[in-house]
Amino acid sequence: MRSLARRILEGDIRAASRLMRDIDDRIPSALDALKELYPQTGRAYIIGITGPPGSGKSTIVDKMVDIFRKEGKTVGIVAVDPTSPFTGGAILGDRIRMQRHATDEGVFIRSLATRGCLGGLSRSTQDIINVMDAMGKDIILVETVGVGQDEVEIVNTAHTSIVVLIPGLGDDIQAIKAGIIEIGDLFVINKCEREGSEKMERDLKMVLEMSHKREDGWDPPIFKTEAILGKGIFELVYGIYRHKQALEQSHVLEKKLRERAKATFLEVLETEVMSRFIQKIEKKDQWDHILDELIKRRIDPYSLAEKMMAEELKDH
Repeated sequence: MRSLARRILEGDIRAASRLMRDIDDRIPSALDALKELYPQTGRAYIIGITGPPGSGKSTIVDKMVDIFRKEGKTVGIVAVDPTSPFTGGAILGDRIRMQRHATDEGVFIRSLATRGCLGGLSRSTQDIINVMDAMGKDIILVETVGVGQDEVEIVNTAHTSIVVLIPGLGDDIQAIKAGIIEIGDLFVINKCEREGSEKMERDLKMVLEMSHKREDGWDPPIFKTEAILGKGIFELVYGIYRHKQALEQSHVLEKKLRERAKATFLEVLETEVMSRFIQKIEKKDQWDHILDELIKRRIDPYSLAEKMMAEELKDH
């Protein structure tokens, strides 16, 4: 019987959907499939799109997909939504906004819930990206949840990071300063027909000029779009290609890939270590004892963690 990974590599979309569901639900057997798929990853170009809620990220993604598909590229979309406090599922459902691409065999869309993770990304995101990469997608678009300055994790995931802003969010310059200026490779002022877009562009240019010069020598460009009408999207896609070319020519892409590999490994290691400890505690039915000791202040959490680590290392 063919493995789930083998079926995915042969183009079985239903197998890919099943594995992604298992990854998001933390089903242990998904790990075997991910191990088998990993050698077939590393070929897709990953684009991250982040910014405040209501800035039109999903519409921009939708219009970008049109251009990529006209160029003959296959596309994967990972839309990371806020988590429902009741079901743990995604509550915005970006797939509804991109429904017209759902029947296109060259486009695969997956919504994920953040499951309470800071950083704007779900812990499953990197694994889902790897599945889409192994499926042979040329471009993978990762749209983050849009919660503000915590969304820096996209840097460890994407080759090109796009920050989407809109005029009319109150004190625009303060919003830019408090936001995610360091992570943007490209900046987009969407809904540029609104009053205040020119002021926002001036403020953004000033903030970028005052920022520390980037090690890679790249000066992040600013694009003005009216995504709902498709205005400015072609220029944005061209900007992505220019950034990709600059990364390749300056050999920064290799550095990014190394940083991404390190971040992925550390996240997997952290998850594995945490799971082992939790399983051990639950197997020995120690939760009540641990919580009693902590609540009665007979031990502090720092010493207890150090003690458990020391015991684990001694056992091995």
